[in-house]
Amino acid sequence: MLAAWLSGVGLAVVRIDAAAPAPRDQIRILDVSERAHARHRDLIVTIADGQPSYRAAANGRPAEIQFGMTDAAFGHALIAELIRPADRPAAGEPESAAFLTLASRIAKSDATVLVLGETGTGKEGIARFIHACSKRADGPFVAVNCAALPETMLEAMLFGHAKGSFTGAGTASEGLFRAAEGGTLLLDEVAELPLPLQAKLLRALQEREVLPVGATRPIAVNVRVVAAANRELAEEVAEGRFRADLYWRLNVMPLMLKPLSQRRLDVRAITATLMLRHIEEGEAFPWPTNAALDRLMAHGWPGNVRELENVLQRAMLLRRGDRIEADDLAIEAGTLAAAAQVVRPEARERRFAPATSRSPVRLADAARSSEAAAIEEALEACGGHRLRAAERLGISERTLRYRLADLRRQAA
Repeated sequence: MLAAWLSGVGLAVVRIDAAAPAPRDQIRILDVSERAHARHRDLIVTIADGQPSYRAAANGRPAEIQFGMTDAAFGHALIAELIRPADRPAAGEPESAAFLTLASRIAKSDATVLVLGETGTGKEGIARFIHACSKRADGPFVAVNCAALPETMLEAMLFGHAKGSFTGAGTASEGLFRAAEGGTLLLDEVAELPLPLQAKLLRALQEREVLPVGATRPIAVNVRVVAAANRELAEEVAEGRFRADLYWRLNVMPLMLKPLSQRRLDVRAITATLMLRHIEEGEAFPWPTNAALDRLMAHGWPGNVRELENVLQRAMLLRRGDRIEADDLAIEAGTLAAAAQVVRPEARERRFAPATSRSPVRLADAARSSEAAAIEEALEACGGHRLRAAERLGISERTLRYRLADLRRQAA
């Protein structure tokens, strides 16, 4: 049953003789009766009723996992995550496994890839997987978030600059394109690039050369570009915010990542991955109950994997018992509405009321409160759509993201 499940999520498995010699880097799944043949990299599995458990490998002994039929669904997911190659994203859906197979086939070519999907769906993970499956795997993987860099610095960051080309340029810089020479460059949130820079990116992709700021001669580059966006670029082209010629240059091999709400079985696999990532060394693994897993898989996850990670971290820290129960999952605290609602309802009602308290009100606090209310009301009016909310507020979507992130930090 375990072998069939692992094959169903895209992990190649073969039956072995535990006593036979095996490659040193191979991970073997052994029954507890085969413990005498176990090596440090192996995984010992015990199928038995009772409290499920997982113990990581340590001090030369192999990892061990025990569970009964009641907990078999998460047990299988946990085993898959323990043997999964590090560069392969977690998958629990057969459709997700087929998606990864397609991505690995695309990786064999050198074509530009466009990965589309909501924020938090794992676009960078797919880009890293494509890099690892490509002939460029031994080269560098360089990721840049186009929305996180100041517009005035984007060109120099991407293409490099000559010494003295602008104030503060005391030395020359090669830029991210040349830093990724022989490897892969991920341009995340590529829709955030200003139109003038889009034209220069188009030329870099077409001519396979970059012109550093302040330089007079272009420099040839050998880079595979993976672009990612959380908005439909065709709509951005229709609205005049993205160049059509660049869109068609990037859209050679498009991959669309579904939101987590449409990948229910992936929730279980990703839960296992995130729990393994955040468990403290030496701490007992807080195995989730089936009721907890059902609740995780039933949630809509508007924040996708990032929201799931927040919920699991809270549950692992604040759980009441040895296992994570459904009541330990503060899911509502991770929704978009909760993230935007940084001012409590009672505080909003008092926002413009006459001051009756002796406590002084700082002007900066009042300004933040008013800003939070305006952002929240705009998001509610636009159904959570950030671009429309930003237009309603008279600011760019990039500015809105910065303001939301700042408000979340202040509310934490």
